[in-house]
Parts: sequence; structure tokens; C-alpha cells
Amino acid sequence: MNGWLMRVGAGLRHPVDGGSRAAGPVRSGPWARLIALPHAGGWPSAFRTWRPVLPAGVELLVAQLPGRGLRAAEPPLRRVAPLVDGLSRAVAELPPLPYAVVGHSFGSVLGYELTRAMERAGRPPRLLTVSARQPPCFPSEPPFAHRRTDAELLEHLVEIGGIGPELLHRGDLVRPALAAIRADLEAMETYRRPPTGVGVPILSLGAVDDPVVVADRLHLWSLETTGAFTRRMFPGGHFYLYEPETAVTIANHLLDICFPHVAERQEMSHSSATLSR
Repeated sequence: MNGWLMRVGAGLRHPVDGGSRAAGPVRSGPWARLIALPHAGGWPSAFRTWRPVLPAGVELLVAQLPGRGLRAAEPPLRRVAPLVDGLSRAVAELPPLPYAVVGHSFGSVLGYELTRAMERAGRPPRLLTVSARQPPCFPSEPPFAHRRTDAELLEHLVEIGGIGPELLHRGDLVRPALAAIRADLEAMETYRRPPTGVGVPILSLGAVDDPVVVADRLHLWSLETTGAFTRRMFPGGHFYLYEPETAVTIANHLLDICFPHVAERQEMSHSSATLSR
């Protein structure tokens, strides 16, 4: 079974099995696919706010990396290359569909390298969306977050909104997740810009009050593609992308770019109306 991607939506949350569909409610097949990559240490549930605002015909697959979720018993990986190797093989096994990639924070690094890998395989996405992460031309510099003590790392997570302050002194509850967070941070902070970029369009997103990202750097994602480039800013902090109202706006914009002529886009209006009630 392919455990790298988790299908989220319509009451279904299960690993994707090499193109076959696991048992569940009978429904018509998807006409498009969104592959989502969460922040450092993030689980597939990070994108739970996205499913209600996507048309039913858009399959939402979220990365499930080693060391978390159903893969909690596996040791987390500490470099980008093996993570992208697993993810790209998982995507290559899927039935062909038009698709887009969206990555948040560390997920932006994985999304960028996944897009490069899928271009080399001849199955590129229609769009790469990168959120809350500076472009590869600005590598991480010390002091590195992955080298902090557990207490220091917890304080950092509280500062950026990753966990609530009430958990700051509950290491017994959050410590099991720190290994995956630390591994992802190490992968992100040791990553270096590749010699070539991508050819697909890039949509760069950020939040005006993000304490982690320098907003003025986000437009330089334009250097990483020979395709079209757009940048958009939103209110909020580092985890703005998961806010329901923001998810509606971004999903609408993403679908406008990728699938502008699909009749089922009408379902988005219905989903948005339902969410606002």
C-alpha cells in the first residue's frame, strides 16, 4: 500500500493504494486532483478546512510523511531528497488527472521539488502554489531551529502559532510530535537551491503578519519558474492558509487558474455558501 498520500474528503480518510480506490461510498470519479503538502510536522488533517470548499470532483490528497499519523512507527526522514523520492513515486502511481500542487511552509520546499521531479517524469502539475516560505535563493541560515532543545522548540512553536500556549508546559503531550517536526525542520534548513527551476506557473502566497517569512522575498519565487507568476498576500500569521475563509479565497483563485472552464466549478459556490452559514 502507498502510504505517502492520504485522500481527504466526503467522509473518507485513507491511504491511496496505487491507483485503486479503497472501499467507501459509491461516487463518480474525480475530474481533477489537488496534492497538498503541510508544514513541518504537519499531518494530513492540517488541510481539513480545504475539503469543504473544494468541488466534490476535486480529489484532495495530502502528504503523510514518515513519523506521523498512520506512519508514526517509521523513523522520520531528515533530508528533502528521500522525501521527494517517495512522494514522486506515489504521484506517478496515481491514475492520470489534471492536478495542482500546494505546499505550506516546509511543504513549499517539498512541493517545489516534487514539481521538478514530475516535470522530469513528463507528468507536471498545472500549477505550483507555494505558501509561507521564502524562495530557494534564500537558504536557511543559523541559528537553525532543528538544533534547539525541546523546550526552545516548543517556545518557538508557540511564538509562530503552531501550538497553543497552554501546551508549552505539557511536553508529555507534544513531545511525541517533536521528532517529526525536528526532522522536517532539518530537511528544510539543510536544503539548497537546485541548478534548475520549473516550467509550470507558480502562485506565491503569504500573510502580512507572518513572524517567520520576510514578505518582500516572496515575489522572488518568480525566479524559480519560466512560466507565469503571481503573488498574493492575506491577513493572518504563519498558519493563515488553514483558516476557513482564507481557504475559500485561495481555492477559488487556484481553480480559476487551473480549471477555468469546468462546469463543476459551480459546486464551489455551493460549498462556500454552506461554509458561511
